[in-house]
Amino acid sequence: MVSAKVMVKNPSGLHLRPAGVLCEEALKFKSKISFKYQHSIANAKSVLSVLGACVKSDSEIELICEGEDEEKALAAIKNLIENGLGEEI
Repeated sequence: MVSAKVMVKNPSGLHLRPAGVLCEEALKFKSKISFKYQHSIANAKSVLSVLGACVKSDSEIELICEGEDEEKALAAIKNLIENGLGEEI
């Protein structure tokens, strides 16, 4: 298991479009990918779970990856979030 903290910089937080981008990337990996935000844990491979976490702009989340490609998954997801999930930041 590997983990890293990352800031969500998107002006509107993890709303539908960036949540979809996050899930699409997470689904490329075999590892279980989730994140902690406040007192909840969300499955990064489920749009509904990501949206349900209600992550706001300028919030810190802790990514958690567990499985055979966990290092690659963590690096890819962290990079994607740090670069705005396809949105202007």
